Amino acid sequence: MRDRDLVRLYWPVDLRTAFDTLMDIDDAMADVVTRTSEPGLAAIKLAWWRDSLNELDSAAPPHEPRLMAVARNLLHRGINRGSLAAIPAGWAALLDEHPDPDAIIERGTGLFAVGAGILQVTENRLLEAGSLVAFAEAKRRGFTTFNYSKWPMRFSRRLRPLTALAALAARDLRQSHLEPEGTPGRAWTLLHHQLTGRIRP
Repeated sequence: MRDRDLVRLYWPVDLRTAFDTLMDIDDAMADVVTRTSEPGLAAIKLAWWRDSLNELDSAAPPHEPRLMAVARNLLHRGINRGSLAAIPAGWAALLDEHPDPDAIIERGTGLFAVGAGILQVTENRLLEAGSLVAFAEAKRRGFTTFNYSKWPMRFSRRLRPLTALAALAARDLRQSHLEPEGTPGRAWTLLHHQLTGRIRP
């Protein structure tokens, strides 16, 4: 089981299609980074995704199922296409041997900015929570030489379907080893977060 399957249980039923669309885009970027052996080729593919997402407001989407889903399920919610385009930009940072932490953060802040749009909420600390998600992914890919926020956070119940991802990310950043996804311990972290809204640094 993936972490995403656990987190999905906490998404409001009426918003699951929108969140699934967002996470499918994020997964597409992850596939580019993971499955493309040549960093240069991966960078070209990510640039295509970035440009395609940027153009969705002004042109019909290419015949690509995930982009068509974005046009259908996200844009009518007033989602900022710049936030969507930040997701591939953040993933592209992981192609560098020594990635810029500020560039890594773009993936997480973009992801959470879109998620906030889906929830129709505004909360400045959401972007900090998004940075935890980006840094945890970087750690899982072998990058550990960066600093991240190490103070506790607490979020309202309305935000917890999104900040659940940050609760798991904080767990990853605390640990010295890479933990498999979907474990009982991770399920407990999600439940605790849903009950309290807290993210422990």
